[in-house]
Amino acid sequence: MNVDIKPKEIRALFPTDIFFQTTYWGLVKSHLGWEPAAFDFTSSTGLQGDVMILVKALTGDFTAAYVPQGPESGPDPEKYGLFLESLSQELIRYMDSTVVFIRYDLPWVSPYAVDTADGIAWHGHPPLELRELRMNIGTRTWPLRKAPIDLTVADALVIDLVRTEEAIFNAMKPKTRYNIRVAKRKGVSVFNASLEMLPLFYKLYLQTAKRNGFLPGSYRHFAALFSPGYHNPGSSQILFLLAARGKDILAGAIIAVSGKQAIYLYGASSNEQRNLMGSYALHWEAIKLARAMGCLTYDMGSISPASDQDHPFYGMYRFKTGFGGTIIHRNGTWDYLVNRQRYRAFRNYETSFNITLPKSYPQ
Repeated sequence: MNVDIKPKEIRALFPTDIFFQTTYWGLVKSHLGWEPAAFDFTSSTGLQGDVMILVKALTGDFTAAYVPQGPESGPDPEKYGLFLESLSQELIRYMDSTVVFIRYDLPWVSPYAVDTADGIAWHGHPPLELRELRMNIGTRTWPLRKAPIDLTVADALVIDLVRTEEAIFNAMKPKTRYNIRVAKRKGVSVFNASLEMLPLFYKLYLQTAKRNGFLPGSYRHFAALFSPGYHNPGSSQILFLLAARGKDILAGAIIAVSGKQAIYLYGASSNEQRNLMGSYALHWEAIKLARAMGCLTYDMGSISPASDQDHPFYGMYRFKTGFGGTIIHRNGTWDYLVNRQRYRAFRNYETSFNITLPKSYPQ
């Protein structure tokens, strides 16, 4: 397979439902130290599209390239690796010689989910060695490695909005419907918040991080989403919602809308008054708002891939699946090796110290 690429301005990226492949996201990341670049591509098999790549020097002689949830267009599952090899070989011609690897956070469905699509239960991915074997079959240089962590969401809960509000509500689990009604009965309201309230949200976010045991992002990452000059009406926009009763802020969410998809980026909830079910009211309002804006889906973000009480995301699985929807299993994050020796050293450091490139969004 051959792939031809042509560089272009990031403002010329095609409209897309994938927020992380938009001009908006590229400008946000440039505010945080990444250099975005955009390319059109055409493959010898007829596949066409474009892709945004982010580049950042980690040290003076070590640069990483990152493709957040891209490319949107992809080949048949059995040709994933061959396509990525061909695309990467062309991309590195436009990159600095210090680039060690290209990290792809693929939006494509997992080939193992395709294998189980005919009514067979999802049993998860096979061992790492088998995944890498399947990904590299047909490649010329065996260049792809599974990254130690998926940077955005490999397993997500997506709600179909091409229904009436009543149908969406009735498809939820009884307990979720009950909690939404409890929030309404107790006087919880959800509103579009102003940027001046972002510090209040961040305070709740830090409470949430401590309560759930994840490393919080810095305030500047949140503020960058609302920086002046990024808004592009008709393409991408950010919704900032807060749930409150009276003066008490109970929960908050930052949601991105791109094309026909709304995606839940960040969430937070208070340690206090959790019996008021603010988070349930928040997501129900987000669903209604996204539907009114013409979105076809609402992506609620990460969950455990199945009902596994030992999985660290099982709590999110229980909460989010209550809203109905479908679990999407994506292929996750993969590295194309440019400098194998330097990559091996980075990978050892990354896994030993449990660090990685910054995630696009925590859940």
